[in-house]
Amino acid sequence: MAINLSKGQKVDLTKTNPGLKKVLVGLGWDTNKYDGGKDFDLDASAFCLNDAGKAASDKDFIFFNNNQNANGSVVHTGDNRTGDGDGDDEQLKVDLASIPAEVQKVSFCITIHEAQERNQNFGQVSNAFVRIVNEETNEEIIRYDLGEDFSVETAIVVGELYRHGAEWKFSAVGSGYQNGLAGLVKDFGLN
Repeated sequence: MAINLSKGQKVDLTKTNPGLKKVLVGLGWDTNKYDGGKDFDLDASAFCLNDAGKAASDKDFIFFNNNQNANGSVVHTGDNRTGDGDGDDEQLKVDLASIPAEVQKVSFCITIHEAQERNQNFGQVSNAFVRIVNEETNEEIIRYDLGEDFSVETAIVVGELYRHGAEWKFSAVGSGYQNGLAGLVKDFGLN
């Protein structure tokens, strides 16, 4: 039975699920149909961050054009350009035991591709969620439904896996950015 989180809530991941090594992070969304005439292309990404909350290099930014970090412990499974259908729209696989020791946090984000050019924002997106699944058993462990709290934002930090001693925890973040992917990249210490 999955734990449903609300914004700001934190939960133990490995402590309450002993032996958990590999997780699938599924992100999904629906776009509202409107007369803007342009398709939506939302993208999931992850940033591997040090204890200062910064990515050490471009390899620590995992997305459809850089589908894994340097050691392959975080892998993006592929770009979905329409978001059609039920379930996860994009997924990342995380091998918790293999994440480099200097990485203290993995931040998961959803951005709108070419949001400014297409005049799109998260006010036109509904049913956004993130879920954590035990990759070995396919059991959903955690789910966070973002709700409809966004209007002008073009990027969202959905949630974070983070170290707490020898254990991993998950935090439901739900923090929006108006300056899209560029704002995220800058905040996480990349150009």
